Amino acid sequence: MFITMRTRKSLGEVRQRFEEAAAENRFAILGTHDVGERLRAKGLAFDRKFYVYEVCNPVAAKKVLDTNVRIGTALPCRVTIYTDGGDVVLETMKPTTMLAMFGEPTLEGTALEVEAAIEAIMREAAK
Repeated sequence: MFITMRTRKSLGEVRQRFEEAAAENRFAILGTHDVGERLRAKGLAFDRKFYVYEVCNPVAAKKVLDTNVRIGTALPCRVTIYTDGGDVVLETMKPTTMLAMFGEPTLEGTALEVEAAIEAIMREAAK
């Protein structure tokens, strides 16, 4: 259900490499959310760094939306990058898992391609 990778690289290095690898794989970063900062700004205790990246491959997104616009509720793909003890963790829900909820078997190949690309981006950021 999830793709999870752990690394001992610094958070800054992982984030920078993730952004570079996304661009190299033709994925746009539509948004980055510093969830930890937002929680702390609201007076809530949250002692780890936690970022949510919204990533999108425009060609795949258009194909998916042309097939079933309701799948837009699951777009864009999200990848979290957060600290866990001395590790930095990259994690995402598998696009194939998300797509299965919509019953569109013609998009399985697209979901597999997107999943492989996101996993490669995460792997590159973690190495």
